[in-house]
Amino acid sequence: MRRTSNRFLVGFFAGTFVASLVVFSGLGTGTFAANRYEDLSLFSDVLRLVRTSYVEDVDEADLIRGAVRGMLAELDPHSSYMDRSQHREMKIDTKGEFHGLGIEISKRRDGFIEVVAPIEGTPAWRVGLRARDKIVAICPTVVPEDWTEPCRGTKGMELHEAVALMRGKKGTAITIRIFREGFSEPEPYTIRRDVVKVVSVDGRMVEEGYAYVRVRSFQERTTKDLLSVLERLHEESEGGFQGMVLDLRDNPGGLLDQAVKVADLWVKEGLIVYTKGRVESQQQEFLAQPEGEDGYPMVVLVNAGSASASEIVAGALQDHHRALLLGGNTFGKGSVQTVYPLRDQSALRLTTALYYTPAGRSIQEVGIEPDISVEDERLSEEAPKARRNIREKDLKGHFTQEDANPEAEVEGSGGAEPTDVPLARAVEVLKSWTYFDALRAAQAEGVVGEPTVSAVVQP
Repeated sequence: MRRTSNRFLVGFFAGTFVASLVVFSGLGTGTFAANRYEDLSLFSDVLRLVRTSYVEDVDEADLIRGAVRGMLAELDPHSSYMDRSQHREMKIDTKGEFHGLGIEISKRRDGFIEVVAPIEGTPAWRVGLRARDKIVAICPTVVPEDWTEPCRGTKGMELHEAVALMRGKKGTAITIRIFREGFSEPEPYTIRRDVVKVVSVDGRMVEEGYAYVRVRSFQERTTKDLLSVLERLHEESEGGFQGMVLDLRDNPGGLLDQAVKVADLWVKEGLIVYTKGRVESQQQEFLAQPEGEDGYPMVVLVNAGSASASEIVAGALQDHHRALLLGGNTFGKGSVQTVYPLRDQSALRLTTALYYTPAGRSIQEVGIEPDISVEDERLSEEAPKARRNIREKDLKGHFTQEDANPEAEVEGSGGAEPTDVPLARAVEVLKSWTYFDALRAAQAEGVVGEPTVSAVVQP
């Protein structure tokens, strides 16, 4: 297995990395080659019949792209084909700056698009959009040629299509129809686009000596922004940190190299994460460097929305006994996707490996269990059921825990506000040195493995 320190990590995406596409001209020999040619003949025959016999003329390029999408959909939930615009949007997302409205969105179980949260200071925030607003229709600035009316409902609309419709040039306006609790019918919101800079890290002192840092996603600037936030908070806390809360709740992931660098701030040596795939380039170990933050107590907040790269950070800090995890079980995405750019500026996102925590755990499907279980009252009382329950194990075609650990026996899967119960509990835990006695003992013994503390805290 290749060993890699974090300084050599470049271009990893949400547990994925960008690679050049290599096209192999040879199809092999013997029976294997014959079977491949037979499969290609089947595809060619179907394409020919559609071309000659379908009731209308069709765009063969669209048919081929549709076939590629269908092929990848047979693999797993995270492998997909991205056309030019989708590939461009993916690269924009990782940079954290674009022209648009300034909202995070997600897909509801009923098929509609939902506002996760407006980004403070953006056009969406200024017009009064709120978390959990349901976007029922989008009326774009430029109506696509195949539309027969100026607006389209979002039920059944893919997230990437909704994002593409809502983004646009600075200064242009778009109308979206919003339904929320208390509305008798959807209401139109006309919003003028502006430059949106997604701040992936923020933080503050919750009490004297106790810092709170939230990482919303892992973008190109995340580590740099995190260091700036930590420097500011250290200046505000003259006596140093007595403890810190790292909030990874609802963090969907992002760039893997940034996740490794973030974990490396608090892990001084050893593994942060390693990957296993079919090819040698996917067999890698990512190692910590000795520089980093001092050993003050830490609590990491997680929930079902903590996925992918955020699970890498949480798993590394938990396995090295550097922090206690508090909240709910994480999403459970333990796979690595490689993005292969194609010659026409589109791209292929392909699952190429599974990743493992320093102790050798795969979190695929089962997620990471926190050391201290605390229910978030905000979710239990306000959030839609769909957002509370969806995890990796709910996605069609996902890799199972048995796939990730074929030889193991698996026993099942198992900005802060005054009402933020998990944050309040985290600060209480930091003030209780009892919880950290076991961590210090494990650190002194140099043990890397399962958590040493388990507790249940009722809100």
